Amino acid sequence: MSTPSSAAAPEPFNDGEGGHITLGERVSLVGKLIFCLAITFSAWQIAMAAYSPLPSIVMRSMHVGFVLLLTFILTARTFRKTGLRAAWDWFLGLLGFALAFYHWIFEPDLIMRSGMPTETDIIVGCLMVALVFEAARRMMGWALPSICAVFLAYALFGQYLPSPLNHRGYDFDQVVDQLFLGTEGIFGIPTYVSASYIFLFIVFGAFLERAGIIALFTDVAIGSVGGSQGGPAKVAVVSSAMMGTVNGSGVANVVTTGQFTIPLMIRMGFKPAFAGAVEATASMGGQIMPPVMGAVAFIMAETLNVAYTEIIQAALIPALLYFGTAFWMVHLEAGRLGLKGVPKSELPSVRNALRKGWPLALPLLVLITLLFSGYTPLFAGTAGLAFTAILIAGRRLGQGIGPLVLRIAFWLVIGVLASLGHQTFGITAIFSLIAVMVVALMVIKGGRETLTAMAEAMAEGARNALPVAVACALVGVIIGTMTLTGAATNFTRVIVEVGADSLFLSLVMTMVACLVLGMGIPTIPNYIITSSLVGPALENLGVPLIVSHMFVFYFGIMADLTPPVALAAFAASPIARASGLRIGMNCLRIAVAGFVVPFMAVYTPALMLQDGGPLAQDIGYPAAVAYVVIKAILSIGLWGAAAIGYLTRPLSWLERLWATAAAMSLVAALPATDEIGFALAALFIGWQWFHQRSRA
Repeated sequence: MSTPSSAAAPEPFNDGEGGHITLGERVSLVGKLIFCLAITFSAWQIAMAAYSPLPSIVMRSMHVGFVLLLTFILTARTFRKTGLRAAWDWFLGLLGFALAFYHWIFEPDLIMRSGMPTETDIIVGCLMVALVFEAARRMMGWALPSICAVFLAYALFGQYLPSPLNHRGYDFDQVVDQLFLGTEGIFGIPTYVSASYIFLFIVFGAFLERAGIIALFTDVAIGSVGGSQGGPAKVAVVSSAMMGTVNGSGVANVVTTGQFTIPLMIRMGFKPAFAGAVEATASMGGQIMPPVMGAVAFIMAETLNVAYTEIIQAALIPALLYFGTAFWMVHLEAGRLGLKGVPKSELPSVRNALRKGWPLALPLLVLITLLFSGYTPLFAGTAGLAFTAILIAGRRLGQGIGPLVLRIAFWLVIGVLASLGHQTFGITAIFSLIAVMVVALMVIKGGRETLTAMAEAMAEGARNALPVAVACALVGVIIGTMTLTGAATNFTRVIVEVGADSLFLSLVMTMVACLVLGMGIPTIPNYIITSSLVGPALENLGVPLIVSHMFVFYFGIMADLTPPVALAAFAASPIARASGLRIGMNCLRIAVAGFVVPFMAVYTPALMLQDGGPLAQDIGYPAAVAYVVIKAILSIGLWGAAAIGYLTRPLSWLERLWATAAAMSLVAALPATDEIGFALAALFIGWQWFHQRSRA
C-alpha cells in the first residue's frame, strides 16, 4: 500500500501555502521555460547555501527576485491568462527579477550613502515593495497584505494618531530606506532564513518524497498500528508524525497522506468529519515534529540567536504529547463506536517495508547526526540533500550491477569517494560525484526516468518555497515599521501592565491574538507578528524567551484548526466530503494538547526541557521534567475521556464534567491545584475501575 505522490494530490485554493499555484505542463515552450526557471532557482539557492559567495544583502535580494519572477509567471499560467494580461504578468515578474540586481550592482555605493537614499533608490524601493505586496496578494489572498498595509500606513502617518499610539513622524524617504535598502525590511531576518535554511529543507523534503518515503512511512504505519482498535485513524496519526520529520508543511501533509488515510478511515466506520479532523490535526503537528520542523522553527532560531538544536529540544516533548493525544483520541472514538482495525490479511509487512525502504531513512539519520554534532542547519541540510541525491542516483545505477557483492562494493566505493573527497575538497567533491552519477544515468537504461524525477524534485521544491518566501519578505514591512517607530514598545507595556495582575490573562490575550491573526494569514507571518509584539512582554513577566516564542508558535498552528477559517480542516474537506466547519469542530476535540501544553509549559518550563521555574528549584531539574510530563499525560488522558465521552465504557455527563475538572486542575498552576487534580483523577480512575469490575 502506498499513497499517491504529492504532485497528484488535489490542492485547495488559497490555503495560505500557495497550494493553488502549480508548475503545469512541460510540453509547450512556455512550460519548459518555467520548469527550467524553477530548477535554476533551486540550483542557485543550493549554490548559495554551499558556498555563500555573495554578501548577505545581495543573496537576500536575489532570492526575492527569483520569487517574484516565478510567482508572477506561475499565476499567469495557473489562471490561464492570455494576451496582454499574460504579458503584463510576465513583465511584472521580469521587472522584479531585474530590480533584484540593484543591490548586487550598486552595493558599494549603497553602503557609502547609507541613510541618504537617492531619488533612484526611492523609485526602485517603491517598485520592489509594491511588487512584494502584489505577489503576496496573488499567492495567499488579501489578508496578509492588508495587515502589512496597515503597518506601512502607521509608519507614514502614525504621527497624527493620539498618544500613546503616535510616533514622532518619519519622512517618506526614511520609510523606503528602512524597508528596501537595509536588512530590517523586506530583506530582513525572515527573508534571510527563507533564502538559506527554509528553501534548502523544502527541496530536501521534495527529494525524499520523490524517492518514495511517503510510501515507506505509510506502509510502516499501517503494518504497525493498522490492525489495532481504530487502526486506520492511528495510521493517519503515525504517518503524519513521520511525514512531519521531513516535511514541515501542515496543509501539504493533509493533501498527501490524507489521500490515503481519510478514505480508509471512512471505509472502516469513522464519520467523515472525524476522519478529516484526525488527518488535519495530525498533519498540522508536522510543523512541531523534529528534526525538520516548520519554517517558523528556523526563523525562531535565527531571531533568538540560538542553535536550531535548542529549538528541537524545546519542541520534542510537546510534539510527542501532541501526537500522543491525537492517538489517544482516536483510540477512544474507535472504542465508543466499536470499530476494529484493518483485517490482518490487508496489512503490509513492516519487516518487508523496512527491508526494501530502509535506505530512505539514511538521509534523516545523517541530518539528525549532523545537527546534534554541532553543525549548522545550513551545513546539515546541504549534506542531507546531497546524500539524498546520491542515494536516488545510486539506487538506479546499482540495479544494473548484478550480484549482491558487487552492489555492496559499488556503495563502498561511493562512500569512500564522498568521504575522502569532502575531507580534501569540501562540498565541491560531493557535487562533482553527483555530476558524474548524473552523466552515468544519461546513458544507462532507465536512467533518464531517475534524472526526470530528480529534476521534478528541484522544480517542485522551488514552487513549494514560493508562498513561504513571499510571506517572509512581506512581513519584513511589519518588522521594519516596528523597529523604525518603536511600536512594539507600547504594546509590550500594555501586556506587562495586564500581566502584573494576571499572567494567565496575558497568556489568554496572546492566544486570542494568535488565533484571530491565524484566521487570515499563514503560520509564519502570524508567528513573526505576534512574537515581535508579545515575546518581550512575556519575557518581562518571567517567561523564558524560547517558551514564550513556542507558545506563540503553537497557537499559530492551532489557528489552522480553529473554526471558522481552519485552513487545514478545509484542505481535508474535499477528500472527506464533509463540511470544513464540522471538521474544524472535531479538530478542537482532537487537538486538545495543542491548547493545554503551551499553558503548562509557561508555568513549568521543564515541559520544554528548559531549566528554571519554581518547581525545578524545589525538586531539581530532572525530577521536574518527569513530574510535569506525568502530569501532562494524565491531564491529556482526562481531557480525551471528557471530550469523547468514553473510557472503558460510555461516560455520563456528570463523569465527563468530573474528568474535565480533574484535567483543568492539573493544568492550572495555583496553590493546591495539583493536589486537587491528582485526587480527582485518582477517584475518577478508581470509579471507572469499580464499574469495569462490576460489569465483569
